[in-house]
Amino acid sequence: MTRERLQKVLARAGIASRRKAEELIRGGRVTVNGAVAAVGDKVEAARDAIKVDGKLVGSPPALRYLLLNKPSGYMTTRSDPEGRPTVFDLIAPRHRGHIEAVGRLDFRSEGLLLLTNDGDLAQRVAHPRYGCTKTYLAKVKGQPKPEALERLRRGMVLDGHRTAPAKVGPAAPRGRRAARENSWWRIEIAEGRTRQIREMFFRVGHPVQRLRRVAIGPVEDPRLPVGSYRELTEAEVKRLRG
Repeated sequence: MTRERLQKVLARAGIASRRKAEELIRGGRVTVNGAVAAVGDKVEAARDAIKVDGKLVGSPPALRYLLLNKPSGYMTTRSDPEGRPTVFDLIAPRHRGHIEAVGRLDFRSEGLLLLTNDGDLAQRVAHPRYGCTKTYLAKVKGQPKPEALERLRRGMVLDGHRTAPAKVGPAAPRGRRAARENSWWRIEIAEGRTRQIREMFFRVGHPVQRLRRVAIGPVEDPRLPVGSYRELTEAEVKRLRG
């Protein structure tokens, strides 16, 4: 049997992302055949007794990859202390399993959201170092001037940290007429800070009125109805891994 790094096995088993799995190992919470594990240890998933917090890690579940078109008015969490609906309310119980949302869309934002139990892929999609960009359409108040657009493109300081450069260009969703009081923009970013796009446009004086994610890396689906979801194809999963 092939020996693999322990953190990769834990991620594939849906325990946590690879980075979080490393944190569990460093914290002494993972054992292999009764011995406390170390980051970088290699194991045979089918033969070694791997435990997290004393609980045996079973055979990895079948990997699931769902693409959901999130409506506005839903939280991207499993539960909400305020009782608001969550994206998991849109998923059939038989499909929920151990899947988790990859990244966040805020309560009022819409669009594509990936849900999976593949911790390794989730890490590749969510972490900026892997270069998986996310593309959004934003309707904003007014018409940003060239200097405002340049600020958005080159990055700005939010919460003490400068955002990475972004691609920003005009967009006109089908059937929409240009209006002086608002405008549509297409934004491509590699980060995923909380409310990043809303805060960026607010800083340049053009608050976001509507925000929709239209692509996760190479994956898009303009025909997926709002509130609906589907399985990713093998080709789409392969492209995300790339």
